[in-house]
Amino acid sequence: MLPASNAAPAPSHKDEDPVWQAKVHLAAALRMAVMHDFDEGIDNHFTVVVPGREDQYLISPFGVHWSEAKASTMMVFNEAGETLEGNGVVELSAQSIHAPVHRLTGAKVVLHTHQPWALALNMLKANRLLPATQTAAFFDGAIAYDDHYTGLAAELSEGERLSQLMTGGKTVLFMKNHGVMTIGDTVAQAYRRLYKLEKACRTQVLAMGTGQPLNVLTESVIQRIKYPSPQDRHPRSERERLFFEAMMRVIDRVNPGYAD
Repeated sequence: MLPASNAAPAPSHKDEDPVWQAKVHLAAALRMAVMHDFDEGIDNHFTVVVPGREDQYLISPFGVHWSEAKASTMMVFNEAGETLEGNGVVELSAQSIHAPVHRLTGAKVVLHTHQPWALALNMLKANRLLPATQTAAFFDGAIAYDDHYTGLAAELSEGERLSQLMTGGKTVLFMKNHGVMTIGDTVAQAYRRLYKLEKACRTQVLAMGTGQPLNVLTESVIQRIKYPSPQDRHPRSERERLFFEAMMRVIDRVNPGYAD
């Protein structure tokens, strides 16, 4: 047994609270997005279903820079746009897009950004992400495409329209001339998808810039990438957890305070 002076501190009741954990992970993801150049300051939104309350959602108050996000300042809103806990008023596009997407897809986490490389691809008429790299192959069949940008979201019907595109197990939405969205069961899962997506979009846009044809992977190779060997020592869920924990350690060094 370690001496008392070297023992790790016992977790507090707050650390064991799933609502508090969701707030911490949400705040951490927002700060990560700044580090990874996914943010637009105070715009765009990350939301999480409040654990145990399927029709209520966590969000950072509008006007707080993503680099300032804290667990303690997260607010709770509902689909009617009412602030149920915390301080602030939910921004209209967050209400209009995120609440219906949560409700209709069953996603616990919805992340929406205008991150540069994914948006660059979505500015093109031919905006499909091609399985031409190992990273891109993981997204094969998982991306829904909205090819009809309608302007700023101001009605719940817009979120409902977008949700209808995300059927058949789609976990990513390409919003032409707009941005991207990922959904997931956990913040770690949804954020890792967002991170990997930006990498895949960046490499494709860079390769397209050469003017040379892309070498798309064969279907058999794509399937081996998407469904790895049963002997794989690290299943997908563990990779998601380890990735997010590693990124939180980085944030702890470069921009601490998200768990306050």
